[in-house]
Amino acid sequence: MILTTTPTIEGKNITQYHGIVIGEAVMGANMFKDLFASIRDIVGGRSGAYEGELTKARKLAFSELEQEARTMGANAVVGIDIDYQVIGEKGSMLMVSIAGTAVKIIDA
Repeated sequence: MILTTTPTIEGKNITQYHGIVIGEAVMGANMFKDLFASIRDIVGGRSGAYEGELTKARKLAFSELEQEARTMGANAVVGIDIDYQVIGEKGSMLMVSIAGTAVKIIDA
């Protein structure tokens, strides 16, 4: 399945639009990751713990998006938009929301 942020795919023709598809993932960060991230913020550097959670959430959201598109009979998703949100009490949760248009494509 082709997933792209562009509205078209070079060398392909869109033959059918199936509708909007969405993939969402909400991940919680545990107390120890928060503690180490706070220390990292003070001394500088990257927070591997948060980067790992962000990567997991993004992959899960893309997986849901792709599965929803397949269920609709699509073989591509165009116009993808990725949004990151911090939610929950004290910003303790990370949400990744990905949306696009499920389409059927063929070679041009």
